[in-house]
Amino acid sequence: MIDKFARSLLLTELLSGMSLTLRYMFKRPVTIDYPYEKGPLSPRFRGEHALRRYANGEERCIACKLCEAICPAQAITIEAEVRDDGSRRTTRYDIDMTKCIYCGFCEEACPVDAIVEGPNFEYATETHEELLYNKNKLLANGERWETEIAGRLAADAPYR
Repeated sequence: MIDKFARSLLLTELLSGMSLTLRYMFKRPVTIDYPYEKGPLSPRFRGEHALRRYANGEERCIACKLCEAICPAQAITIEAEVRDDGSRRTTRYDIDMTKCIYCGFCEEACPVDAIVEGPNFEYATETHEELLYNKNKLLANGERWETEIAGRLAADAPYR
């Protein structure tokens, strides 16, 4: 009881709190100014989907439909046709991003690294239709983020 009285009389809790405040007041802040500064992303981060192209501009997807088959949320829809040279290419490649659970199975199943999940995590929209990605949108994402995607895939190559 005397200890409790001495602490309340000497205001030790208040003084220890103020000393903690003063100690951190002169240190560098740990917060970042988000829209203008971004924190580091993990190399294994899975963000917005993208379809990649080869260096000659041809799309990588060979329409094997493994990504569609492995998707647990059934968010991917693919239609394909055979070209004149005998190769198969997609005519339709749609991903419903509202169904996607970002598991990365589509990326792991792809034998040619055509579908990848890129570094972009800022793709909020106002309508549901904007989250229904078609082939053109996915290819545009691939062109926009190709350098980051290629760097991440090169760093991850020993684990594949």
